[in-house]
Amino acid sequence: MGRSIRLLALPATAALAGALAGCSAPAAGPSPGPSTAIDPTTTVTATPTLAEPRLQTYPVPAGAHPHDVAPADDGGVWFTAQHAGYLGHLDPATGETTPVPLGDGSAPHGVIVGPDGAAWVTDGGLNAIVQVDATTREVRTFPLPPGRDDANLNTATFDRAGVLWFTGQNGVYGRLDPATGQMQVFDAPRGRGPYGITTTPEGEVYYASLAGNHVARIDTATGTATPIDPPTAGQGSRRVWSDSQGNIWVSEWNAGQLGRYDPASGAWREWRLPGEAPSAYAVYVDDRDLVWVSDFGGNALHRFDAETETFTTVPLPGSGADVRQILGRPGEVWGAASGQDALVVVRT
Repeated sequence: MGRSIRLLALPATAALAGALAGCSAPAAGPSPGPSTAIDPTTTVTATPTLAEPRLQTYPVPAGAHPHDVAPADDGGVWFTAQHAGYLGHLDPATGETTPVPLGDGSAPHGVIVGPDGAAWVTDGGLNAIVQVDATTREVRTFPLPPGRDDANLNTATFDRAGVLWFTGQNGVYGRLDPATGQMQVFDAPRGRGPYGITTTPEGEVYYASLAGNHVARIDTATGTATPIDPPTAGQGSRRVWSDSQGNIWVSEWNAGQLGRYDPASGAWREWRLPGEAPSAYAVYVDDRDLVWVSDFGGNALHRFDAETETFTTVPLPGSGADVRQILGRPGEVWGAASGQDALVVVRT
């Protein structure tokens, strides 16, 4: 079951394209410093059925292809400009973006904010983990060890001890101790596919394997990963997120489903997303334990209420938004609309 939010006065596709055309792509190896300020697009208000959410779109420089997004401690938002090779910072108050170059050959994929307040980036182009100081914008690079070339780094999470765990689609996962710089990389038990990764409130770490069609639990003491298979074969588990109770939520890309794994009981539940041909890309659980999923097939964000087992759909403006990551903070759910060179936020 589900319902759709009818957004009022959505920006037309042409208007959005015009806004994006006004954002020039940075030259190769952009210099640090503020870019030209960009006015956010018009705020639109949904009907009251979703607690008066407001959907807003912020264009970022053309050609950025923002892949992942993470709210920063200063009220801004980090995003990885995968095609342009930099980490971007958006000021939602002004729409201004600031590029932070990460190095020649950079192709950043994931970004999260660490316990230190810094942005931590998984950079497939550099084959390295990159730390960006939130204040000074100083860049520190941690290359993967010799023999671990072309890991196709994806996403990262911190455990409760402050160790960073990360995934690489070419069959690896690993850990980095920021205090010492020590890094270990492990072979994934079923080869290619490690993608999304999350930490539970109890400190357990799980990753999703897109090509491997499973979720895996990492023993943070030994580094051993144990695969856990969802009920649907070939589902394409893409990203994972933990709720406050330690349940693991999974976006099942191939199946167009949202899955939930209960580590305490070992039980699984799965729900198909609304629409004719859904493709579940990212999943995020907000501070109210409401589950958000980005849907390429429906060009939408869906909110799932586990108590009522119902979806609420928030359509995205234009077409082909392709929101690849969702992250948030209380009252805000952010997404990186890679197909439109934009960031989107639902304010609840």
